[in-house]
Amino acid sequence: MNRREFAFGSTAIALAGLAGPLQAQGGPPVEGKDYLRVAQAVAVPEGKVDVVEFFGYWCPHCNAFEPVLDAWVHKLPAHVSFRRMPVAFNAAQEPTQRLYFALEALGLVDTLHRKVFNALHLQHQRLDKESDIAAWAQANGADAPKILDAMKSFSVATKLRQSRQLADAFKIDGVPTLGIGGRYMTSPSTAGTAERALAVTDALIAQLRKA
Repeated sequence: MNRREFAFGSTAIALAGLAGPLQAQGGPPVEGKDYLRVAQAVAVPEGKVDVVEFFGYWCPHCNAFEPVLDAWVHKLPAHVSFRRMPVAFNAAQEPTQRLYFALEALGLVDTLHRKVFNALHLQHQRLDKESDIAAWAQANGADAPKILDAMKSFSVATKLRQSRQLADAFKIDGVPTLGIGGRYMTSPSTAGTAERALAVTDALIAQLRKA
């Protein structure tokens, strides 16, 4: 998917300890080819290397990326902090953005996150109205009124505003995209494959940790 232009060079990053996996995925990552440098570094939480996935439930590429990403997330070391950030590029995409934040607030991401993707992309359900979301929640054993209430809550409204601010800071105009340490971005479309994008992310994580 198209993205805005970023200023980048063509310097490759060679990282000790990652040569094997990176060679298997096409060699050390090259700036401008495998990843982009954010023109102005974005403020991210301190203490760990921050990795954020910008995604949309409505996006078929995000749906395809999710199983590979989820397996990678479960193997992350303690010095990496991972978070998902749903984005909406128009009003029609906002209901499922709100839905993710509601699931997060209610502690239901682990059990229902993948089921939202399945409903949209495998079962071809619509989730753009309250009645649609309520029916989906009930079918999956969740408390529909609680989810709908959470979607309308002040905390979710705050998360939506923060999501817009972060997406604007990274200049996100395509998903899925991974932001690494507030300095770099990569994606399956940039790196070529989902696996390559995650290998590049591993390399950039190692680079940031050394720095």
